[in-house]
Amino acid sequence: MTPVSARLPDFPWDKLQRYAATARAHPDGIVDLSIGTPVDPTPAVVQDALRAAADSPGYPATVGTERTRQAAVDWLTRRHGVTGLGLDGVLPTIGSKELVGSLPLQLGVGPGDLVVYPELAYPTYEVGARLVGADTLASDSLTALGPRVPRVLWLNSPANPTGRVLPVEHLKKVVDWCRERGTLLVSDECYLECAWDDAEPVSVLHSSVTGGDHTGVLAVHSLSKRSNLAGYRAAFVAGDVAVVAELLAVRKNLGLIMPGPVQAAMAAALDDDEHAVEQHARYAARRTRLQAALTRAGFAIDHSEAALYLWCTRGESCWDTVGWLAERGILVAPGDFYGAAGREHVRVAFTATDERVDAAVDRLLGVDPG
Repeated sequence: MTPVSARLPDFPWDKLQRYAATARAHPDGIVDLSIGTPVDPTPAVVQDALRAAADSPGYPATVGTERTRQAAVDWLTRRHGVTGLGLDGVLPTIGSKELVGSLPLQLGVGPGDLVVYPELAYPTYEVGARLVGADTLASDSLTALGPRVPRVLWLNSPANPTGRVLPVEHLKKVVDWCRERGTLLVSDECYLECAWDDAEPVSVLHSSVTGGDHTGVLAVHSLSKRSNLAGYRAAFVAGDVAVVAELLAVRKNLGLIMPGPVQAAMAAALDDDEHAVEQHARYAARRTRLQAALTRAGFAIDHSEAALYLWCTRGESCWDTVGWLAERGILVAPGDFYGAAGREHVRVAFTATDERVDAAVDRLLGVDPG
């Protein structure tokens, strides 16, 4: 029997290990900007809610508590102007990567079906499709699909790795295209509150995109970045009530249940905007310092108007850039991890501590870009 792992691409981060060793050898230690993992404290309001819900001896319901789902609905309405969403259109998930990776399986996608995702994209969209034997296509062009109709089409705005924000007009065009063909549109919106300068990302569930009808549309949201909850695995999917009901039916059988205390913590995080505003300011300051230093060191920065990364290039192979930065104790992600179109870019996260960001800035400012 062929192992399931044979269907999957090589785990890309394994290729980075020798560069990580080089960066760790720097006299002042490594500055790891390769992964966008939160490093700041989980907000007190969330920790308090987790402690208060710690006595949780019974099995939680897969559908989630009414309190948790209502907090998600209220947050989307309050912060992102989404209307017409009820409790039956929301389902908590055990982090967003779990859902992204297993969504094709949960929806019955299989051999002969097509899953489409952005040309530069988070690798798990492809992994989920290949796991069930579906065909995959990385493309930003609807016309490139020809006559073939995808079962699932992924959008990601704000995007990982580029930080690109798709305008409302484009989102609406894709929604209309998918509805005409019966394709399920799934929008990964995990960076929706991580926008910079004048960028204004819009949820695919907003009425300006859907016309107030969520049929055929799902949005995936995570609290990992907004609220420093990566360790809690707190996320949710929202949108088309029929698709959410199908996911719920499957997830009940699989036992994919968010723990009760985590649900309480997630609800508290969604209800509180103050900590999110404070965290946004921390990231904005780190981004400003790194952006200036990278530019001074001769990098061009493309897109990067949102998300937690700077999408940079020196006009050379991404691996040459990775090596150049590793020699200075800075570890970043090569752009080709996210697709062939990223072969000359690197992704630089600004989720490190202030001290480590300052160390990276000092090392970059010591470089003569000429």
